[in-house]
Formats: sequence, structure tokens, C-alpha cells
Amino acid sequence: PLGTGTFKVGGNYAASLRGVMKAHDAGYSSPMYLDSNEKMYIDEIGAANFFAIKNNTYITPKSPSILPSITNMSLIDLAQDLGLKVERRPVHIDELNTFEEVGACGTAAVISPIGEINDIDKGVVYKFCKNGKPGTTSVKLYETLVGIQYGEVADKHNWTTIVE
Repeated sequence: PLGTGTFKVGGNYAASLRGVMKAHDAGYSSPMYLDSNEKMYIDEIGAANFFAIKNNTYITPKSPSILPSITNMSLIDLAQDLGLKVERRPVHIDELNTFEEVGACGTAAVISPIGEINDIDKGVVYKFCKNGKPGTTSVKLYETLVGIQYGEVADKHNWTTIVE
């Protein structure tokens, strides 16, 4: 707790390699990291921030141990623009079965929808992405943010700068 996770430093990626290798060796794309104290609250998905959609609400972990992602902060603003409520709070692992959509967000992928989460300790599989497709809210958030980045959607937050 309160390590270097809140800073964008290479050592954080190196420290996560053991978990990434363990997940890949077991046939998974990425590990889910829980808080280091109680191991009950979701912190991150691999090297990306976690978010969930439930009841017209964008939910993302609030933790003193993870990087406050610019992408996640942008998605929070866009979720509010789209009329969603936003909750930044500890997200208990037992909430997974209540979420309509889940995803990972960060600089490289913007949003990566998560199709399923396997809790290997409990032997439970949580499935998302009905029919193999990302949820409508995740798609709208992705299209809006990428649209702003490419100048195809109005940037009412003044995030972009035109360089000539």
C-alpha cells in the first residue's frame, strides 16, 4: 500500500511482470490486482485502470495505490457528459456479478472491454460482452474520446491543441 503505484514509472511495470506471466501461463490475458491490505477491493487490470457500468453509473476504483489515469479521468468527464452518474470509490470484488459492463482503460487501448473475469480462487466466471460485443456505454465512451482525439467530435473540455 502507498507504494509507487500512483506514479508513472517503469519500475511499476517491472513489478507487475510476475502477475502478467502467471496470468498468461494460465491462459488469461491479464491479471486483476486487488488491494494489498485486504485483498477484497479491485485496484487495476494489468497495467490499466478498471471501470464498470451499472445502473447508468460509471464506477471506477478509488485507491491510494494506483495511477490516476488521464484516460480514466477523461472517461469520467465524458460519462458525466452522457448523463451517467460517476462513482470513484473502493470497488469490492463481490460486486463483479452486479456489473453490466466492465473494462480496462489506459493510454494505449483507450478502452478494452472485458469479456469475462475468472476468479480462480472461488472457481467463478463472470461473463460480460453479450454476444461477444462490448456494451453500448463502453462503445459510446470509446467513440467519443477517440472522436475528440481525431478532431471528429467537438472538444468541449479543451483537451486538444491544434499544432500547425
